[in-house]
Amino acid sequence: MIELKTPREFAAMRVAGRVVAEALTRARAAAAVGVTPVELDEVAREVLAEHNAGSSFLGYRPGFAPTPYPAVLCVSVNDAIVHGIPDNTPLRDGDLVSIDFGAHINGWHGDSAQSFIVGTADPADVDLIAATERALAAGIEAAVIGNRLGDIGHAIGTVARAGGYGVPPDFGGHGIGRAMHESPSVMNEGTPGRGLRLRAGMAIAIEPMLHIGGDDYRTDPDGWTLRTVDGTRAAHAEHTIAITEDGPQILTAP
Repeated sequence: MIELKTPREFAAMRVAGRVVAEALTRARAAAAVGVTPVELDEVAREVLAEHNAGSSFLGYRPGFAPTPYPAVLCVSVNDAIVHGIPDNTPLRDGDLVSIDFGAHINGWHGDSAQSFIVGTADPADVDLIAATERALAAGIEAAVIGNRLGDIGHAIGTVARAGGYGVPPDFGGHGIGRAMHESPSVMNEGTPGRGLRLRAGMAIAIEPMLHIGGDDYRTDPDGWTLRTVDGTRAAHAEHTIAITEDGPQILTAP
C-alpha cells in the first residue's frame, strides 16, 4: 500500500532530510587520505546525537541481509556500489567514495547519498560521478504528477546508457515516509508510460547507481556490500523527493 502524505507530513520529512543533508556534508568534509570509514560513521553519529534523531540504517535488516546493518552510514569505496559497511581501512589518494545516510525524527524518514573523490581525481571517476548526478537530476525531473514509474526509470537509464555505464538490475529507489523503505520500488531503468502513475502526496527516494563496467555485481561475504564483478568503479547519488502539485520537491537538500 502507498501512503499519500499531506503538506504537513512533507514538512516533517524535510526536518529529517535536513539532518541527513548535514550528516552527509560533514562526513564528506571529514573524508581525507588516511581517514577511515569508521571515523566517517562517527561523524554521522555525532550529527544524529546533536539533533536527537534516530538512524534509519542501524539495526536494519531487509530480507536479503544475513545480519542487521551495524552502522549509521554506508561507505562504499571504489568498486563497492552500495551498502559498504564502514571499516578501519584508511582512505587512499584517488579513492572514489559513496556515502549513504538515513535518519528519522518524530517517525518520519529521510534518505540521501552522494559520491566524491578523496585527493587526486581520475578524470574517468569525475565523469562517472557527474553522470550519476545527471541521472539523479533526470529522474527527479520526471517525477511529476501524471507520469509513471517507468518514466523515472527511463530518464535515469537513458543518461546512464548514453555514457556507456552499467546499472545494477536488482537495486534502485523506493518509497519512503514512516518507514525508510516503503512501496513502490523505483527502478533505475524503465519503459516510458509504464508502471504506477505518480500522484500528489507520494514520497520516493530516487537513487541511480552507475558502474564504469558492466551491469553484473556480486555480494561480499558480509552479506551487505555490493561490488562490480569486473572491479571497475561505481558511483551512487540519491535524494528523497516529494511529488506535489508544484512539481518534485527535494526533501534532503542542504
